[in-house]
Amino acid sequence: MSINRLIWQSLKKNIRSYYLYVFALIFSVALYFAFVTLQFDPALDTMSGTAKGSAGIYAGSVLLIAIVTVFLLYANNLFIKRRSKEIGLFQLIGMTKGKIFRILSIENSVLYAGSIVIGIFLGFAASKLIKLIFFQITGIDQVAALNFSAKATGQTLLVFLIIYLFIMVMNYLFINRQSVLSLFQIRSKSENVKKMSIMQILIGIIGIGLIMTGYYLSTKLFSGDIDNQLFFAMLSILGSVIIGTYLFFKGSVSFILQLIRKSKAGYLSINNVLSLSSIMFRMKSNAVLLTVITTVSALAIGLLSLTYISYYSTEKSAQQIAPNDFSLTDADDADSFMEELNAEQIGYEETRIDFITVRADITDALESAPSNFNGELENTRIVVVSDQATADINVSPDEAALTGVGGSISQFLSFQEEGNITLSSQTSTIDAHYIESKERSLLPRIQSLNFPVVVVDDRDYQQLEKSLDPDIQGAFGYEYIGIDIADDDQLNQANAIFQDWDNEEKNPAYSYLESVNQQKQQLGLTMFIVGFLGLAFLITSGCILYFKQMDESEEEKPTYTILRKLGFTQDDLVRGIWYKQLFNFGIPLILGLLHSYFSVKSGWFIFGTEMLTPTVIVMAIYTILYSIFGVLSVRYYKRVIREAL
Repeated sequence: MSINRLIWQSLKKNIRSYYLYVFALIFSVALYFAFVTLQFDPALDTMSGTAKGSAGIYAGSVLLIAIVTVFLLYANNLFIKRRSKEIGLFQLIGMTKGKIFRILSIENSVLYAGSIVIGIFLGFAASKLIKLIFFQITGIDQVAALNFSAKATGQTLLVFLIIYLFIMVMNYLFINRQSVLSLFQIRSKSENVKKMSIMQILIGIIGIGLIMTGYYLSTKLFSGDIDNQLFFAMLSILGSVIIGTYLFFKGSVSFILQLIRKSKAGYLSINNVLSLSSIMFRMKSNAVLLTVITTVSALAIGLLSLTYISYYSTEKSAQQIAPNDFSLTDADDADSFMEELNAEQIGYEETRIDFITVRADITDALESAPSNFNGELENTRIVVVSDQATADINVSPDEAALTGVGGSISQFLSFQEEGNITLSSQTSTIDAHYIESKERSLLPRIQSLNFPVVVVDDRDYQQLEKSLDPDIQGAFGYEYIGIDIADDDQLNQANAIFQDWDNEEKNPAYSYLESVNQQKQQLGLTMFIVGFLGLAFLITSGCILYFKQMDESEEEKPTYTILRKLGFTQDDLVRGIWYKQLFNFGIPLILGLLHSYFSVKSGWFIFGTEMLTPTVIVMAIYTILYSIFGVLSVRYYKRVIREAL
């Protein structure tokens, strides 16, 4: 038989094993090509308020290369080990290692060439959809055109050529390091089955303890109790969770399953044989792989959640910057801008709010506060507004209302629903009982000192205003002017006027719509890149676990043959396989979700105003996509079970 015929026969024989590997390679090429095509789109350079979009896409593409490279190297290593007996047979019939390496190289080149061509075509076809999604997320007002990029093609070919050369080096080293005997024994190696030792039990308990310690420290990270040792605390959390995860897979899982097994007094059902027993004797050998997958899954979910929290909160964050359609801090500037609106016959409503800054004792108003903040609770600068300046808030003398209590400040200072605040100017002191608190902001963040604003009765306001301390007054005047456009259809026109308006004094002035657009561009770019990388890791890690299950199913095939001969039906075996996959895919997924939840919960308020909804959405999507690989692995097991007899 000629070498070419041998290569052709080998390709046909192994195509059933390679099909998902080829799919993953095609998907990787398509994903990378579409991603890089976006990098060379000129629309990215029009993004305002951030670095060039192409630079962000380039940084993401480098990380994408790393993810794809690790995945393909691992997948190739797994598949070449599956062909170890075939390689050993080639050596037994007299083939040299060099000729065997040439056969494998030609096979890989055929797979790669075909996969790259198909991947580039699919990436090109999907690039318009990806551009459309990107423009929608970032708010870029441009048409998503379908353009073929020669630069993206060249970059894709270069990257995957380098990956191919790395794979060839791995294959060469593998073939040269293995003897004929070892090639026949590679897939016969199994984990030693020993009685559960005291050391393994301790490892399992320590693993769970370290994870719990990391979770507990994360809840204290921004509480104010460990501010002076924040960096050390973050390293401690990271180290305890990662080491705890490794020890969990190394000992905790086997320990827990051993307890379940003992509780059954040795009477194991077919489901237990195919799930609990199999996992107990394989989990330790897969501990490093599962730790990496769990940790990076947690990182991907956490970053996706935080970026989506920021994106999801853009409108609320913009409202804190600009409470009205247009927020100005200088009366002359406001008059000038309103003249521009009048010239274009744009109707609007004007809101003017006078405010003062006083000293406040907020000790009795708080439910909780950081321990290192106690010294400032009795002497806090706070902005005060008269209820005459607001249309929807009316309080009696010695009463007050709090506004703008949401946002990041609420995570550090938790205000009660009702409480007492002492307000002091140089000669006047008022003990006010606030009767309500609102999340809505009355003043821009720059004038409210990024702190809640107190609304008091006009009589109390006048009393405090008589003796103000000039040293604590804000840097941006005593007046806020808000402008709301009467007709929403004219808002974009008014916003265009605001952008072209000449603010000679350069006093702070903000547009709500512009703030939303700028945040969407900045955060949308980050979310798009992180989402792309998260999807890439999800696909690659899911494929790796799937490949491992393919390998294990082939090793366990003789077991299925025996069980079928003993009278167990295919449905009996498949039920046990479902339990097994719930453990194999479920344990890393659940741990990853828990790790990400506690990491997000510890500091989400720095990124936005809403945690629960964005985080649940990200976790739900990740779980659904991840579960697909578990279902695919069960389908593969079904085929192996059918072939067991």
